[in-house]
Amino acid sequence: MTPTETPEPAAVPLATPGARCFGDGNPLYEAYHDEEWGVPVHGDRALLERLALEGFQSGLAWITILRKRPAFRAAFADFEPEAVARFDDTDVARLLADAGIVRNRAKIEATIANARAVLALHEAGRTLDEVVWSFAPAGAGARPRPATWTDVPAQTDESKALARELKRLGFRFLGPTTVYAAMQACGLVDDHLAGCPVVAGR
Repeated sequence: MTPTETPEPAAVPLATPGARCFGDGNPLYEAYHDEEWGVPVHGDRALLERLALEGFQSGLAWITILRKRPAFRAAFADFEPEAVARFDDTDVARLLADAGIVRNRAKIEATIANARAVLALHEAGRTLDEVVWSFAPAGAGARPRPATWTDVPAQTDESKALARELKRLGFRFLGPTTVYAAMQACGLVDDHLAGCPVVAGR
């Protein structure tokens, strides 16, 4: 689920007390809502995966990416930066032929470039984890939750700044809207709606 998605018609109305803010009625989506979305994510492999999947989601429903996530992990060597950084034109052709994933050349090549950017960070004595979490908004965990999806921004000053920094570091296909979706998913902000039963940070 990203801030640019319109909640699916099957979702429980937002006025229902104690209802999930998204995902009700689909076990896969429910589990993602309850166990992953908004939970702090650390580690360069995990963050590379989340950034890649948010990029692949662009223009699609997030549930589509969730259903394909096992295939993405298999196709991209579980998003281990060292392995993905070694992908070459043969791997790009293999991925473009893989019906289990989203076959978009620009997104595939960006994922490979981003793995190489992670390794460049390591060579400079830094980590993707440090970069991403340095842009977590101050006091984000204490702010009131949004009342409705219309109160959730598509991008913020922090996501714009992080997108600029990632671009400077050689990352691709990560604009401020995609980056904000990743910030939501990785727990840098808590955008579960007011009344949602999930506990912040779990």
